Amino acid sequence: MTSDDKTPVLSGAIGEYCEFDPPAALEGHFQCAWCNTLRPEAASLSAVVPDGCVDIIWIDGDLVVAGPDVAVALSTLTPGSTVIGTRFRPGAASRWLGLPMSEIVGGRVALSHFWGALAREIAQKIGDASSTVERMRAMQAALCRLAPDVEPPPADMGFAFNALKTESAGPGMAVILDRLDVSQRTLRRRCQEAFGYGPKTLDRILRFQRFLKLARQSAEPRLADLAFEAGYSDQAHLTREVRRLSGFSPATVLRQLSA
Repeated sequence: MTSDDKTPVLSGAIGEYCEFDPPAALEGHFQCAWCNTLRPEAASLSAVVPDGCVDIIWIDGDLVVAGPDVAVALSTLTPGSTVIGTRFRPGAASRWLGLPMSEIVGGRVALSHFWGALAREIAQKIGDASSTVERMRAMQAALCRLAPDVEPPPADMGFAFNALKTESAGPGMAVILDRLDVSQRTLRRRCQEAFGYGPKTLDRILRFQRFLKLARQSAEPRLADLAFEAGYSDQAHLTREVRRLSGFSPATVLRQLSA
């Protein structure tokens, strides 16, 4: 696929994506640091699908907060360029940004909107670095300086996220309500603050992510098998949800991931 092809391509299939553990000072706040180096011949239109997470991203010289998505987000990237980012732990973003995630659902917001001149200074230091490794170090160093003044994320939202990440909606939701000893209404409000949407939407998104993970790991993936293993009621259910959350058919997703 050439760089002038305007057909969207899954962001995870458009370049060389790598994740790294955050430094010790950030472990309580961030899941990982990452970089994605686009292939020179890659398509320029990237499709970022919902994953239940919030990231700080350095792209084209600017720092941007990628808010929680409920649908595919398309962005135009420069083939051959490298994007770097840091992914918040569940519930951590609102502590760093000072607002509930429900206010930035589906948004791509300049970090300067939250941090003012400080965000521009950090972006400049990252841009002045001479390599991807040095740029990632500059981003991590800046966050490390800020971390002592930020309250860690709430443990209950981390538990809710991980429960839904590994269990289907019925068992996972029952375990969450029982363990946290809260009403469905309270859980919905807390999830909207932490993730941008309620637990049912989060469950749909994390089930979709299970499908993507299984698809990457399967040598010869069959949709019926993937539907069962990911927790969908049947293949038709899988097809509807994949289209709603990614804009692609399941077959297109499998083809792009295997390319």
